[in-house]
Amino acid sequence: MRIIAHLDMDAFFASIEERDNARFAGRPIVVGSDPEGGKGRGVVSTANYAARAYGIRSALPISTAWRYSEAARKKGLPPAVFLEVNMRKYGEVSERIMEIVRAHMPPDADGVILVEQSSVDEASFDLSFAGSYEKAERIAREIKKEIKEKERLTATIGIGPNKLIAKIASDRQKPDGLTVVSEEDAEKFLEPLNIRTIPGVGPKAEEQFLKKGMRTVRDAKRLTKAELTTMMGKWGAELYEKLRGRSDAPIVLDSVQKSIGEQTTFDEDIPVNGNLKDRKLLEAALAKLAADVHKRLRREIADGAPFRAFRSVGITVRFSDFTTKTRSVTLKEPVAASDTTAQKTIQFQALRLFMPFMDRRENPSHKAIRLLGVKVERFK
Repeated sequence: MRIIAHLDMDAFFASIEERDNARFAGRPIVVGSDPEGGKGRGVVSTANYAARAYGIRSALPISTAWRYSEAARKKGLPPAVFLEVNMRKYGEVSERIMEIVRAHMPPDADGVILVEQSSVDEASFDLSFAGSYEKAERIAREIKKEIKEKERLTATIGIGPNKLIAKIASDRQKPDGLTVVSEEDAEKFLEPLNIRTIPGVGPKAEEQFLKKGMRTVRDAKRLTKAELTTMMGKWGAELYEKLRGRSDAPIVLDSVQKSIGEQTTFDEDIPVNGNLKDRKLLEAALAKLAADVHKRLRREIADGAPFRAFRSVGITVRFSDFTTKTRSVTLKEPVAASDTTAQKTIQFQALRLFMPFMDRRENPSHKAIRLLGVKVERFK
């Protein structure tokens, strides 16, 4: 019997800030960029549940979050506390939480503890050793209890026959929830859920289903595997299985960081109209991002990261209408972070990827640019 659990910390960044600052207790908390009195250009990273009651969510423009907070204030409700992201602190808390999870897991026959950390606040782990869903649930409750006692934070855990069901179940009873879905109940559990609940079904895919009058997983199950393949390409066959709660995705133990990136949101959208000053501003932003990425890469290596080089450079471009595009290039040979040309390589490749966004190749409507990002990945 295969039993998988998925742990998802509740409003992680905001909950840490609320825990660490007594004066914030019970207040709506928004972690992200500076709202600058409603003129800020960034987005919300995390909002606690009190802030979510105002309509504030992750990825919401920070200026919109500020307006929602002001609207609440005018109604006599407490305004949101806006705080900047402190990744070093959150990372340290994350490490302690993952140690708690691992402490409840026996090593397998090869001496490996089957825990996959998918992000700073999420992890999947194999509870098959428990032998039953009842015992797996007891272990999950012990993990939740220990996290609450030691870190004064709450976690929500989903348990299911595979990573797919466990992940979806972990989002059902937030905050501080625990949802158990047995193998025989998995298909029924999914049926009433919105099709977007299935990992991999984004807005474009959802639109295709809506055009067919299909909104829920139950609706989408009316399609044959061949029909789904016609709609979605090769992924259609995999989606056919997911709609039925079936997945054999393994616990991946490689928790090595997959990318290192930095991004900047401009105080004002930068027009793309051939103006030399604006072009130089964008190029300077890319150069600084490349330098910051290289600095972070070297710091990660100094702190013990098990890689020394990268082989891919990527960029993110967000336009004034919030349309976002990413592009990347794989280099012929890995570039060592210690190489004297590493920073220049990141900068050159980022600029090369970006240039088509200055003309009709990638920006036919000449949209102004709101955000730029640079990253390196495919570490060696």
